[in-house]
Amino acid sequence: MGIFLSKASSYSLTPPSDLITRIQHRYIQCKYKSDLSPGNHPDVVTMANSFTRVMSGRNTAVVLASIGASTLASGYLLSDSTAAADRKRLYPPSADFPDLRKHNNCMAAALTPKIYARLRDQTTPSNWTVDQCIQTGVDNPGHPFIKTVGMVAGDEESYEVFAELFDPVIKDRHNGYDPRTMKHPTDLDASKITSGMFDERYVLSSRVRTGRSIRGLSLPPACTRSERREVERVVVTALSGLKGDLAGRYYSLGDMSDREQQQLIDEHFLFDKPVSPLLTSAGMARDWPDARGIWHNNEKNFLIWINEEDHTRIISMEKGGNMKRVFERFCRGLKQVEQLIQERGWEFMWNERLGYILTCPSNLGTGLRAGVHIRLPILSRDPRFKKILDNLRLQKRGTGGVDTAATGDTFDISNLDRLGKSEVELVQLLIDGINYLIECEKRLERGQDIKIPSPVAQFRK
Repeated sequence: MGIFLSKASSYSLTPPSDLITRIQHRYIQCKYKSDLSPGNHPDVVTMANSFTRVMSGRNTAVVLASIGASTLASGYLLSDSTAAADRKRLYPPSADFPDLRKHNNCMAAALTPKIYARLRDQTTPSNWTVDQCIQTGVDNPGHPFIKTVGMVAGDEESYEVFAELFDPVIKDRHNGYDPRTMKHPTDLDASKITSGMFDERYVLSSRVRTGRSIRGLSLPPACTRSERREVERVVVTALSGLKGDLAGRYYSLGDMSDREQQQLIDEHFLFDKPVSPLLTSAGMARDWPDARGIWHNNEKNFLIWINEEDHTRIISMEKGGNMKRVFERFCRGLKQVEQLIQERGWEFMWNERLGYILTCPSNLGTGLRAGVHIRLPILSRDPRFKKILDNLRLQKRGTGGVDTAATGDTFDISNLDRLGKSEVELVQLLIDGINYLIECEKRLERGQDIKIPSPVAQFRK
């Protein structure tokens, strides 16, 4: 991951290769937004390669220390300042600081006038600003069911350029994970999972999902139409290479027939145009449904959403309680998709501190949410239910998703954490937690008492 000089006390000044690669991508994007193919513009590639040689030289650290990496990258790639930025400089940062007095989200808790003053006039290589990052949190003071993050990234570099704000937000949302000092583990070995078959008298369905972002292309809040279409082209082309039980087809939201659309709705596969203010304020619904779509395998238990909240959402699901089988298919499919992406010259956004990079800081790390729809008619009425979920690091939602309240005795329960634990650890945590809830329900059915478990340790020591 590229590190900027404001972090010199914590990070190395050595220019990381992935930052240089992303800058090459950025130069081509900024110079020729209508066509992202470097092969069509050898002059651009020459200039980008020249920049790479400069950045790769032995004296790069001295150069960065003199002028700052973000300044160098932005100055080389975006020499023309925008009119909006010029207008902003007419007023001091204090005149632009948002009114957050009635807000309850992670961003509002972390943002101070001093931090805002230091970040307001900075931009990423794709010209994304901190004001654009926080707009969703400014427009939405709170959420009726969950504490929201209150900010999004516009590109991979947002987490670097605006680290002074993102880092404390990440630490707040991820239960103390410190992105300055900690490294995120990744583990997709499904054979390590134990006790992954739930009692289907209680568990109705099982699901594991994550997101992945294509390096070099802006994230959904900031992407241009051409970038969004490039994401679709790259992913759909790669998915055509899936074989066996993972083979399937792609449905474009803009091209599908009414019959196809209704069938996907009936099967609960189709995502619709975002109506949540958390997403619309972040720019997720722009140009809808342009370059959005759903891919699923022939068995309809492995799905990929394209250009919704993230570049991709990868989902393994099935009815019943066989979470081990769901996770095995998830891991196998995810590995194959990544290999197919790489074979075509692309890669996923990732670094060792934040794991896989996604639009919302809440999904950094694994991006993984393993969940079940589960009936708990007695336990759900017990006053200890919430504390049990908290100690097990589990989250309760309505079965209709994040914007729905839990009603009746059926709930969507999933892992709360994403960052600091591996995929295997989080799925095993979910499995152990669901089995504990089921055992509590059975004890209450028999008229026996239940206990609140000890809190789950967040990070490995």
